[in-house]
Amino acid sequence: MGNLSLVSTLVSGAVLLAKLASADRACTSDPAPSYLWRVGDARFDGAAPDAEGGKAVVAVSIIPGTTNSFFECVAEWPESWAGWSPEDGNIIWGDCIWSGAGPTYDTAVAFAVDWKNRTMYLSHTFPCSDKNGSDSMATGSFNLDLDCADDEDGSTHCTMRDKTTSPELQVNTVPSTPGLAANATCEDNADVYQSWQLEKWYRQYELRLGDTTSAPKVDSGPSFTLRNLANGGVFECAPGAKGDDNVFNGNCKQAEGADTEAVFRFDPVLDMLSITQSWECGAESSFNTSGVSFVQATCNRVGDVLTCSSLPLWIGTKTF
Repeated sequence: MGNLSLVSTLVSGAVLLAKLASADRACTSDPAPSYLWRVGDARFDGAAPDAEGGKAVVAVSIIPGTTNSFFECVAEWPESWAGWSPEDGNIIWGDCIWSGAGPTYDTAVAFAVDWKNRTMYLSHTFPCSDKNGSDSMATGSFNLDLDCADDEDGSTHCTMRDKTTSPELQVNTVPSTPGLAANATCEDNADVYQSWQLEKWYRQYELRLGDTTSAPKVDSGPSFTLRNLANGGVFECAPGAKGDDNVFNGNCKQAEGADTEAVFRFDPVLDMLSITQSWECGAESSFNTSGVSFVQATCNRVGDVLTCSSLPLWIGTKTF
Protein backbone atom coordinates (compact mmCIF):
# COMPACT_ATOMS: atom_id res chain seq x y z
CA MET A 1 0.00 0.00 0.00
CA GLY A 2 1.32 3.44 0.86
CA ASN A 3 4.70 3.61 2.56
CA LEU A 4 4.11 6.32 5.14
CA SER A 5 6.19 4.44 7.71
CA LEU A 6 9.25 4.26 5.49
CA VAL A 7 9.46 7.86 4.37
CA SER A 8 7.58 9.92 6.93
CA THR A 9 10.78 11.47 8.27
CA LEU A 10 11.95 12.67 4.86
CA VAL A 11 11.13 16.10 3.46
CA SER A 12 8.73 16.42 0.56
CA GLY A 13 9.78 15.75 -3.01
CA ALA A 14 8.88 19.25 -4.16
CA VAL A 15 11.33 20.79 -1.69
CA LEU A 16 14.04 18.32 -2.63
CA LEU A 17 13.76 18.97 -6.33
CA ALA A 18 14.06 22.68 -5.71
CA LYS A 19 17.47 22.09 -4.10
CA LEU A 20 19.04 19.98 -6.82
CA ALA A 21 22.52 21.21 -7.68
CA SER A 22 23.46 22.24 -11.18
CA ALA A 23 24.92 19.50 -13.36
CA ASP A 24 28.68 19.16 -13.04
CA ARG A 25 29.16 15.82 -14.77
CA ALA A 26 30.42 15.61 -18.31
CA CYS A 27 28.99 12.68 -20.29
CA THR A 28 31.46 12.69 -23.21
CA SER A 29 34.82 13.03 -21.42
CA ASP A 30 37.66 10.63 -22.23
CA PRO A 31 38.67 8.74 -20.21
CA ALA A 32 35.26 8.25 -18.62
CA PRO A 33 35.04 9.46 -15.02
CA SER A 34 33.95 7.39 -12.06
CA TYR A 35 31.93 8.44 -9.03
CA LEU A 36 32.73 7.41 -5.45
CA TRP A 37 29.97 6.31 -3.07
CA ARG A 38 30.52 5.37 0.57
CA VAL A 39 28.31 3.27 2.83
CA GLY A 40 27.37 5.05 6.06
CA ASP A 41 25.24 2.29 7.58
CA ALA A 42 23.30 -0.80 6.58
CA ARG A 43 20.70 -3.04 8.18
CA PHE A 44 18.62 -6.11 7.34
CA ASP A 45 15.53 -7.14 9.30
CA GLY A 46 13.97 -10.47 8.44
CA ALA A 47 10.50 -11.76 9.21
CA ALA A 48 9.56 -14.26 11.90
CA PRO A 49 9.56 -17.80 10.43
CA ASP A 50 5.88 -18.33 11.30
CA ALA A 51 4.80 -15.15 9.46
CA GLU A 52 3.23 -16.28 6.19
CA GLY A 53 4.71 -14.27 3.34
CA GLY A 54 6.66 -12.25 5.89
CA LYS A 55 8.61 -9.36 4.44
CA ALA A 56 12.27 -8.54 4.92
CA VAL A 57 13.45 -4.93 5.01
CA VAL A 58 16.89 -3.90 3.81
CA ALA A 59 18.10 -0.35 4.43
CA VAL A 60 21.42 1.17 3.37
CA SER A 61 22.63 4.74 3.87
CA ILE A 62 25.01 5.89 1.12
CA ILE A 63 27.13 9.03 0.80
CA PRO A 64 28.21 10.46 -2.58
CA GLY A 65 31.91 11.26 -2.76
CA THR A 66 33.24 13.31 0.14
CA THR A 67 30.08 15.40 0.57
CA ASN A 68 27.97 15.72 3.71
CA SER A 69 24.89 14.65 1.75
CA PHE A 70 23.42 11.16 1.94
CA PHE A 71 20.71 8.94 0.48
CA GLU A 72 18.53 6.43 2.34
CA CYS A 73 17.96 3.26 0.31
CA VAL A 74 15.05 1.10 1.51
CA ALA A 75 13.34 -1.92 -0.03
CA GLU A 76 10.90 -4.59 1.15
CA TRP A 77 10.23 -8.02 -0.32
CA PRO A 78 9.07 -11.41 0.96
CA GLU A 79 12.12 -12.82 2.72
CA SER A 80 11.98 -16.07 0.76
CA TRP A 81 12.58 -14.08 -2.45
CA ALA A 82 16.05 -13.00 -1.23
CA GLY A 83 15.89 -9.89 -3.42
CA TRP A 84 14.74 -11.59 -6.65
CA SER A 85 11.28 -11.71 -8.23
CA PRO A 86 10.10 -15.32 -8.53
CA GLU A 87 7.85 -14.48 -11.49
CA ASP A 88 10.49 -13.38 -14.00
CA GLY A 89 13.80 -13.95 -12.19
CA ASN A 90 14.67 -10.24 -12.14
CA ILE A 91 16.45 -8.61 -9.23
CA ILE A 92 14.25 -6.16 -7.31
CA TRP A 93 15.30 -2.52 -7.42
CA GLY A 94 14.48 0.02 -4.74
CA ASP A 95 14.62 3.78 -4.44
CA CYS A 96 17.31 5.76 -2.61
CA ILE A 97 15.80 8.97 -1.26
CA TRP A 98 17.96 12.06 -0.91
CA SER A 99 18.05 13.41 2.65
CA GLY A 100 18.00 17.04 1.54
CA ALA A 101 21.27 17.72 3.38
CA GLY A 102 24.04 19.09 1.17
CA PRO A 103 23.98 19.18 -2.65
CA THR A 104 23.06 16.40 -5.03
CA TYR A 105 23.87 16.10 -8.72
CA ASP A 106 21.67 13.06 -9.27
CA THR A 107 18.12 12.84 -10.55
CA ALA A 108 17.41 9.28 -9.39
CA VAL A 109 19.42 6.83 -7.29
CA ALA A 110 18.48 3.16 -6.99
CA PHE A 111 19.83 -0.01 -5.45
CA ALA A 112 19.22 -3.75 -5.41
CA VAL A 113 20.50 -6.47 -3.09
CA ASP A 114 21.22 -10.09 -3.98
CA TRP A 115 20.72 -11.21 -0.39
CA LYS A 116 22.16 -14.72 -0.66
CA ASN A 117 25.43 -13.37 -2.03
CA ARG A 118 25.30 -10.11 -0.02
CA THR A 119 25.90 -8.15 -3.23
CA MET A 120 24.52 -4.64 -3.56
CA TYR A 121 24.06 -3.01 -6.97
CA LEU A 122 23.90 0.77 -7.30
CA SER A 123 22.75 3.00 -10.17
CA HIS A 124 22.25 6.75 -10.44
CA THR A 125 21.09 9.06 -13.22
CA PHE A 126 22.15 12.66 -13.74
CA PRO A 127 21.93 15.51 -16.29
CA CYS A 128 24.98 16.00 -18.51
CA SER A 129 26.87 19.26 -18.08
CA ASP A 130 28.28 19.06 -21.63
CA LYS A 131 25.08 17.99 -23.45
CA ASN A 132 22.18 20.25 -22.58
CA GLY A 133 18.95 18.28 -22.17
CA SER A 134 20.71 14.91 -22.07
CA ASP A 135 20.94 12.47 -19.18
CA SER A 136 23.31 9.64 -18.39
CA MET A 137 23.66 6.99 -15.71
CA ALA A 138 26.45 5.23 -13.85
CA THR A 139 26.46 1.81 -12.18
CA GLY A 140 28.52 -0.28 -9.79
CA SER A 141 28.36 -3.11 -7.27
CA PHE A 142 30.05 -4.23 -4.05
CA ASN A 143 29.75 -6.71 -1.19
CA LEU A 144 27.78 -5.83 1.96
CA ASP A 145 29.79 -6.94 4.98
CA LEU A 146 27.18 -7.64 7.67
CA ASP A 147 27.00 -9.37 11.04
CA CYS A 148 23.80 -11.43 11.38
CA ALA A 149 22.09 -13.00 14.39
CA ASP A 150 18.74 -14.68 15.02
CA ASP A 151 16.24 -13.18 17.44
CA GLU A 152 14.21 -15.20 19.95
CA ASP A 153 11.36 -15.49 17.45
CA GLY A 154 13.72 -16.94 14.83
CA SER A 155 13.90 -13.79 12.69
CA THR A 156 17.27 -12.71 11.31
CA HIS A 157 18.71 -9.25 11.92
CA CYS A 158 21.94 -7.94 10.42
CA THR A 159 24.02 -4.81 10.93
CA MET A 160 27.28 -3.52 9.50
CA ARG A 161 30.31 -5.39 10.73
CA ASP A 162 32.51 -2.30 10.54
CA LYS A 163 31.02 1.13 11.27
CA THR A 164 33.97 2.92 9.67
CA THR A 165 33.90 3.52 5.92
CA SER A 166 36.63 1.13 4.85
CA PRO A 167 37.60 0.57 1.20
CA GLU A 168 35.42 -2.55 1.28
CA LEU A 169 32.40 -0.32 1.92
CA GLN A 170 33.00 1.98 -1.03
CA VAL A 171 32.08 1.67 -4.67
CA ASN A 172 33.05 3.61 -7.78
CA THR A 173 30.22 3.77 -10.29
CA VAL A 174 31.10 3.96 -13.97
CA PRO A 175 29.04 5.75 -16.65
CA SER A 176 27.12 3.58 -19.08
CA THR A 177 27.54 3.64 -22.84
CA PRO A 178 26.04 6.67 -24.65
CA GLY A 179 22.33 6.51 -25.36
CA LEU A 180 20.95 5.34 -28.68
CA ALA A 181 19.13 7.48 -31.20
CA ALA A 182 15.35 7.52 -30.96
CA ASN A 183 15.12 5.59 -34.26
CA ALA A 184 17.62 2.89 -33.20
CA THR A 185 16.92 -0.58 -34.59
CA CYS A 186 15.77 -3.59 -32.64
CA GLU A 187 19.26 -5.05 -32.96
CA ASP A 188 20.79 -1.90 -31.49
CA ASN A 189 18.38 -1.95 -28.55
CA ALA A 190 18.98 -5.64 -27.93
CA ASP A 191 22.71 -4.99 -27.54
CA VAL A 192 22.53 -2.33 -24.80
CA TYR A 193 21.47 -2.29 -21.18
CA GLN A 194 17.80 -1.33 -20.95
CA SER A 195 16.43 0.66 -18.04
CA TRP A 196 13.77 3.26 -17.31
CA GLN A 197 13.28 6.41 -15.29
CA LEU A 198 9.81 6.66 -13.84
CA GLU A 199 8.42 10.16 -13.27
CA LYS A 200 5.15 11.80 -12.12
CA TRP A 201 3.96 8.82 -10.08
CA TYR A 202 0.34 9.30 -8.97
CA ARG A 203 -1.89 6.97 -6.97
CA GLN A 204 -4.89 7.64 -4.75
CA TYR A 205 -6.70 5.21 -2.47
CA GLU A 206 -8.92 5.09 0.60
CA LEU A 207 -7.85 3.58 3.91
CA ARG A 208 -9.27 4.33 7.34
CA LEU A 209 -6.90 5.03 10.20
CA GLY A 210 -6.14 1.77 12.00
CA ASP A 211 -7.42 -0.36 9.13
CA THR A 212 -5.10 -3.32 8.60
CA THR A 213 -6.57 -4.22 5.20
CA SER A 214 -3.69 -5.17 2.94
CA ALA A 215 -5.39 -4.16 -0.32
CA PRO A 216 -7.65 -1.06 -0.29
CA LYS A 217 -11.05 -1.59 -1.89
CA VAL A 218 -11.04 1.91 -3.42
CA ASP A 219 -7.79 2.39 -5.33
CA SER A 220 -7.03 4.35 -8.51
CA GLY A 221 -3.92 2.33 -9.26
CA PRO A 222 -0.75 4.11 -10.41
CA SER A 223 -0.26 6.37 -13.40
CA PHE A 224 3.17 7.69 -14.41
CA THR A 225 5.53 8.74 -17.18
CA LEU A 226 8.13 6.17 -18.20
CA ARG A 227 11.32 7.20 -19.99
CA ASN A 228 13.64 4.63 -21.56
CA LEU A 229 17.20 5.65 -20.72
CA ALA A 230 18.76 3.58 -23.50
CA ASN A 231 16.99 5.35 -26.37
CA GLY A 232 15.03 8.25 -24.85
CA GLY A 233 11.59 6.84 -25.69
CA VAL A 234 8.80 8.26 -23.50
CA PHE A 235 5.59 6.45 -22.50
CA GLU A 236 2.49 7.61 -20.65
CA CYS A 237 1.26 4.79 -18.42
CA ALA A 238 -2.22 4.32 -16.96
CA PRO A 239 -3.77 1.44 -14.99
CA GLY A 240 -6.50 -0.88 -16.12
CA ALA A 241 -9.07 -2.39 -13.80
CA LYS A 242 -7.84 -4.21 -10.70
CA GLY A 243 -8.00 -7.98 -11.07
CA ASP A 244 -9.39 -10.55 -8.64
CA ASP A 245 -5.86 -10.92 -7.27
CA ASN A 246 -5.87 -7.17 -6.38
CA VAL A 247 -3.13 -6.55 -8.95
CA PHE A 248 -3.31 -3.73 -11.51
CA ASN A 249 -2.27 -4.38 -15.10
CA GLY A 250 -1.74 -1.29 -17.21
CA ASN A 251 -0.59 -0.09 -20.62
CA CYS A 252 1.98 2.51 -21.57
CA LYS A 253 1.34 4.57 -24.69
CA GLN A 254 4.04 5.97 -26.97
CA ALA A 255 3.80 8.00 -30.17
CA GLU A 256 2.02 6.38 -33.09
CA GLY A 257 4.19 4.38 -35.43
CA ALA A 258 6.65 3.30 -32.73
CA ASP A 259 7.90 -0.27 -33.05
CA THR A 260 7.88 -0.79 -29.29
CA GLU A 261 5.27 -1.01 -26.55
CA ALA A 262 5.32 -1.30 -22.77
CA VAL A 263 3.01 -2.70 -20.11
CA PHE A 264 3.16 -2.75 -16.32
CA ARG A 265 1.89 -4.72 -13.35
CA PHE A 266 1.48 -3.22 -9.87
CA ASP A 267 0.86 -5.23 -6.70
CA PRO A 268 -0.50 -2.81 -4.04
CA VAL A 269 0.03 -5.34 -1.25
CA LEU A 270 3.77 -5.66 -1.93
CA ASP A 271 4.16 -2.17 -3.47
CA MET A 272 5.89 -3.97 -6.34
CA LEU A 273 5.96 -2.60 -9.89
CA SER A 274 6.97 -4.68 -12.92
CA ILE A 275 7.71 -3.10 -16.31
CA THR A 276 7.95 -5.02 -19.60
CA GLN A 277 8.91 -3.38 -22.89
CA SER A 278 8.65 -5.23 -26.21
CA TRP A 279 10.06 -4.46 -29.63
CA GLU A 280 8.11 -5.68 -32.67
CA CYS A 281 10.50 -5.62 -35.62
CA GLY A 282 9.80 -8.90 -37.34
CA ALA A 283 9.89 -12.45 -36.07
CA GLU A 284 13.67 -12.75 -36.14
CA SER A 285 14.54 -9.51 -34.36
CA SER A 286 11.72 -9.05 -31.83
CA PHE A 287 12.57 -9.15 -28.13
CA ASN A 288 11.37 -7.91 -24.76
CA THR A 289 12.97 -6.86 -21.50
CA SER A 290 11.58 -6.40 -18.01
CA GLY A 291 12.43 -4.88 -14.65
CA VAL A 292 10.98 -4.90 -11.12
CA SER A 293 11.01 -2.21 -8.42
CA PHE A 294 9.73 -1.75 -4.90
CA VAL A 295 7.99 1.65 -5.01
CA GLN A 296 8.62 3.74 -1.90
CA ALA A 297 6.08 6.50 -2.52
CA THR A 298 5.24 9.41 -0.21
CA CYS A 299 1.56 9.60 0.69
CA ASN A 300 -0.40 12.58 2.05
CA ARG A 301 -3.60 11.82 3.97
CA VAL A 302 -6.79 13.91 3.96
CA GLY A 303 -9.43 12.06 5.96
CA ASP A 304 -9.49 8.50 4.64
CA VAL A 305 -7.98 9.42 1.25
CA LEU A 306 -4.26 9.02 0.62
CA THR A 307 -2.64 10.66 -2.40
CA CYS A 308 0.79 9.27 -3.27
CA SER A 309 3.63 10.71 -5.35
CA SER A 310 7.32 10.09 -5.80
CA LEU A 311 10.56 11.65 -6.92
CA PRO A 312 11.93 10.12 -10.14
CA LEU A 313 12.65 6.39 -9.80
CA TRP A 314 15.18 4.33 -11.73
CA ILE A 315 14.23 0.76 -12.69
CA GLY A 316 16.85 -1.56 -14.08
CA THR A 317 16.61 -4.93 -15.75
CA LYS A 318 19.34 -7.56 -15.29
CA THR A 319 22.33 -6.99 -13.01
CA PHE A 320 25.54 -5.50 -14.36
